[in-house]
Amino acid sequence: MKAAIWWIRRDLRLADNEALTAVCSRADTVIPTFIIDPQLVNGRYTGEKRLAFLWAGLRALDAQLRERGSYLVVREGAPLAELAALRQETQAEAIFVEEDYSPYAGRRDKAIAAELPLTLTGGVTVHPPSTILKTNGEPYTVFTPFSKQWRERPFPDDPGSLLPAPAQIRTPAHIAGRPLPEKPALPTAVPFPAGEAEAQRRLRTFTAGPEAPIYAYGARRNRMDLDGTAQLSPYLRFGMLSARQAVVAAREAWHQASHDNGRHGADTWLNELIWREFYISILYHFPYVLKGNFNRTYDALAWDNDAEHFAAWQNGRTGYPIIDAAMRQLAATGWMHNRARMIVASFLVKDLLIDWRWGERHFMQHLVDGDPAANNGGWQWTAGTGTDAAPYFRIFNPTTQSKKFDPDGRYIRRWVPELTAVPDAHIHEPAAMPPDLQKQCGVIVGRDYPAPTIDRQKTRQRTLEAYKQAREAV
Repeated sequence: MKAAIWWIRRDLRLADNEALTAVCSRADTVIPTFIIDPQLVNGRYTGEKRLAFLWAGLRALDAQLRERGSYLVVREGAPLAELAALRQETQAEAIFVEEDYSPYAGRRDKAIAAELPLTLTGGVTVHPPSTILKTNGEPYTVFTPFSKQWRERPFPDDPGSLLPAPAQIRTPAHIAGRPLPEKPALPTAVPFPAGEAEAQRRLRTFTAGPEAPIYAYGARRNRMDLDGTAQLSPYLRFGMLSARQAVVAAREAWHQASHDNGRHGADTWLNELIWREFYISILYHFPYVLKGNFNRTYDALAWDNDAEHFAAWQNGRTGYPIIDAAMRQLAATGWMHNRARMIVASFLVKDLLIDWRWGERHFMQHLVDGDPAANNGGWQWTAGTGTDAAPYFRIFNPTTQSKKFDPDGRYIRRWVPELTAVPDAHIHEPAAMPPDLQKQCGVIVGRDYPAPTIDRQKTRQRTLEAYKQAREAV
């Protein structure tokens, strides 16, 4: 065909891009297009930092395209109308796009395919969610058997299987478009430079070489005071790195490992990539989870939903240092350590008895890597309402978690600087300091740092009773 549109959505990269490879192999000229969809950029779950990361990533992609004789065409409006107009203007014969699996994406693409020649390719996941099914054709709702079948299917184990970036992309000159928005801009506190080049650099740093951090991932990933994670989630979220590239790197590291601990680290990271695909599958097969409990048993759960408690949690003013450190890290950087995500989620849901959907929305409004499937899955897991849900009676003790995963209080002191002078013995629970020590440290609890908002011994019983009543109401 003479011309075709490459519709960019969650694939801001040139390498290992199935939609781009397909369009380049079938069309003489390619029109790389991004559509600013008002329904996505103006929603109640939109996060400014995530939006700024997207704009920065699109600018980086445009620069890559210009190096290859092309450029990014930006339109704004309803995707169906914008694609129809662009196709008429350019005489494009087809539209190639990487398939997305969210409920909105499914409805949108179905409507567009009914009107326009839309070709969907893979890329968001290694295995599309429609392919990992039980023998009876039903989707998995438990991670372990899902993971087992995922691993039994052929998956990329060789760097040579990845698709190369095209050396040249021919695009007609002077196609009308609009400039990318200047705002919101990415704050300097956000530790994620956008773009495919940075994603590739981080992947190499994490997985390549005999001392690569991936080999210690199994041992260090839960430590909030250490730099033990890949921090690639924002790049996977927007496809600046493909799922296949990540899996290939994990498998390559596994093969190169010189000891069992190294292989364990590489396989543990691969397992996290499979969790990502599991939650995408859950959202694809059970779209109602975006609005309610996967396990309908808990629809009758009587939440407390105290607005003052919720505000204290949001602002990192609960009086529990590990909670406050994590929430302040989120507000400042748009990211939070995964262990911290579980701790603060447990505190909100199981200690404050606040609806998990309140926390889910807050995370989506702040996380650079905020992804509907993973975020929803994580919150429902913690709340005990999801698929592989934590038992309803499992309630993380923030002080115990803090001592275990931030033993010297370095993470706390970084994000809660008013506690800098508190001795290690009390950094996890400053309210337990004797009054004379509080004066000596210059940290008077209730004045310089909040007193604990709740008595956890009392709230634990309240929560267990609320969950029990919901279960008995079925």
